[in-house]
Amino acid sequence: MNFPSNLRYTKEHEWVSIDGNTATIGITEFAQSELGDIVYVDINTVGNSLQANEVFGTIEAVKTVSDLFLPVAGTVSEVNKALEKNPELVNNDPYGEGWIIKLTVNNISDIDTLLDSAGYAAVVG
Repeated sequence: MNFPSNLRYTKEHEWVSIDGNTATIGITEFAQSELGDIVYVDINTVGNSLQANEVFGTIEAVKTVSDLFLPVAGTVSEVNKALEKNPELVNNDPYGEGWIIKLTVNNISDIDTLLDSAGYAAVVG
C-alpha cells in the first residue's frame, strides 16, 4: 500500500495535505480498498466550522456507508465537485484527484497531533 510521506493521517483513515492554513482531506488507499467501489460522496458541511473528529460527510460504497471524520478543527471551504459525477476517483486516485474537501484550519499546529506515514502504516499493519 502507498502512504505518501508528505501527508498526515488519522486512525480513522483520513489523510491531510497542508498548504499554508488550507488542508486538503481525503481517505487513504487502505480505506478505499476496504470500502470497495465508491458510488457516492455526501458532503453538506461547506461553510461550517467543525471540531476535530466531527463527521463532515459520508462516503457510500456498494455495500456500506461510512462516516468521514475531520482530522483537525476548521471551516470546510470547498468540496471536490468532480466526485459528484465521478465518485470512483476516490478509488482510482485517493491522494490526487480523489480528494474530498478543503478546510481552513483553525490552528495549524494541530496537524502535529496526526500520524506520519510510518505511524499510519503501523496502524493498518
